Amino acid sequence: MHWMAWRLPLDDEQLASMPASAIEACGWWALHFTPNVAVLDEALLLEVQSAERLWGGRAALRHLLLAHAPSPAPAMPDESTDARSRWAEGPTALQALALLRLKQSGRPRPPQIPQGLPMHALTALKPHLSTLNNLGCRTLGDVRALPRTGVARRLGQECLLALDQLWGERACPLVWIELPEQFDLELELPCVAASSADLLHAAEHLLSALQGWLRARHLGVLRLGLRWRHDLRRLDGVDLAPWGEMELRTAQPLQELSHLRRLLAEHMAHERLAAPVHRLMLKTLEVQAVRQMNESLLPKAGDERGGEPWSQWVERVSARFGEDCLHVPERQTDHRPEHMQIWQSASHALRRDVRSKPDTEADPRAALWPAWLLPEPQLLTTQRHRPCLQGLALSLKAGPERLESGWWEAEEALPKEGRVGRQARPGYCSRDYFVAHNAAAGWVWIFRETGTHDWYLHGFYG
Repeated sequence: MHWMAWRLPLDDEQLASMPASAIEACGWWALHFTPNVAVLDEALLLEVQSAERLWGGRAALRHLLLAHAPSPAPAMPDESTDARSRWAEGPTALQALALLRLKQSGRPRPPQIPQGLPMHALTALKPHLSTLNNLGCRTLGDVRALPRTGVARRLGQECLLALDQLWGERACPLVWIELPEQFDLELELPCVAASSADLLHAAEHLLSALQGWLRARHLGVLRLGLRWRHDLRRLDGVDLAPWGEMELRTAQPLQELSHLRRLLAEHMAHERLAAPVHRLMLKTLEVQAVRQMNESLLPKAGDERGGEPWSQWVERVSARFGEDCLHVPERQTDHRPEHMQIWQSASHALRRDVRSKPDTEADPRAALWPAWLLPEPQLLTTQRHRPCLQGLALSLKAGPERLESGWWEAEEALPKEGRVGRQARPGYCSRDYFVAHNAAAGWVWIFRETGTHDWYLHGFYG
């Protein structure tokens, strides 16, 4: 077997105060690469030999682990910026942990492993370092050379068992990390958050754990719920609600944290805490499986040339200025040109588009339709029953195209609720459309009411 040990991105105070479930959440990201992951003391232990073939070998897996490991906590003292300083490898779990401690202490690697490792690298020997130093022991090899009976009598059987496990002669039982079915993590803050900015900084640990859970389950998040526990029950004589909360929505299922951070920051900028906060809880409300293959021919979302994806830009701007600040057109199943689309909130359109896309097959006749429609058809003057525009007669170049629709709506029916902008009056229409041209107006789209001699201008080409 082959093991890799990774230093958890938590300082000693956090390791002592955080619950075991929150510490295990720091290792969820590793389950994306191997199913055998456990937390032991201050490190995460990964058994990689059983999974390295699936990733193209040990070197390729090592490169992936270095690239995807979370960053260390900013408050951790003497933390190297080199990601490799947080990793160590060995044939047993305890050897990998001992080598990690050796690397973290800045001491050189001994020529013989594990005989040359220092005694403090093994947790079971730390309470007995003074006794072992008085016996002349300096390395684990020195302790191993002592009579086993005397070591068991003076130090206890646990020390012998730990030495055997480090040498690989006895099995080292570990409690493997298992992913919960739903992400629902609660965190006690090390210090009270007095502002939304402090709360945003405190949520970073929960977001990192969420990313590990999503990657391990190959899911993307669509809706998140964030709650915070107030540290006070009353403020200025006013009773406070125990919890404050907000909900985050995304149009596309996400695993990366960059957009979630920006989206949370935009929402937090409008949030005023009713009281200081001492506890945070993050919960997934809706998730969706994500494809691991990129089938698009467009640049990736993180590509500098591609810029920010449309859906993420809409969500960020809507969070800052409100959901009604951006509107987009939506196609309607109606043949009348003035009713083929309505305008609605861009954020609402994105959320509905993810769940169910309507049939948007292009009409083959659309090749002759103009790009610009008038808000309402304009009555044209005629000369000898020929339509005129800007004083010149129009020549009919293509048509007629018969359009007969709207029979189900009464002439005096009101526009549907929620529409934005001017809407033509709905009702029955029977028209013959033509593409026309003259030297003054250029190319235009006109129609004639069936059974009459009235001509109307309805659109322009370019």
